[in-house]
Amino acid sequence: MDLEQTFHLLLYRAFHAQRNHLRQNLAPLGLGSGQPKLLAYLATKGPCHQRELAAYYEVDPAAVSRMLEALERNGFVTRQPDQASRRRDLVEITDKGRRAHEQWEARCGELEQVMLSDFTAQERSQFFDYLTRARRNLRDFEEGRK
Repeated sequence: MDLEQTFHLLLYRAFHAQRNHLRQNLAPLGLGSGQPKLLAYLATKGPCHQRELAAYYEVDPAAVSRMLEALERNGFVTRQPDQASRRRDLVEITDKGRRAHEQWEARCGELEQVMLSDFTAQERSQFFDYLTRARRNLRDFEEGRK
């Protein structure tokens, strides 16, 4: 079988090509691996608990804790005691974090334009739908629903 005809390898290679291209944009923004997604969530959803971030991205809470420590140390987020539950902190994006998020999103948008340059609007929409459905199917399978 030709490796280029194997769906999982094509998906893997596309993901790694994207990640490798974007990785070079992390350091100039002062960010580390995995941190942009946390900023994206905070910029969109607002303050939240660490566990919410871990659950949304399906990442180990300890890994999220390490990323948040670095983000806080570099001024991208703050943590304040939650008034409703003093045992937990609320994580919030700072102005510096918001600027870094906006710059990251601009670079991601540029890369998406390159990646999808010969796709029609309908193909882009379908591709988005296919990836969303594939992820949902996998999540449902992992949860035992299928």
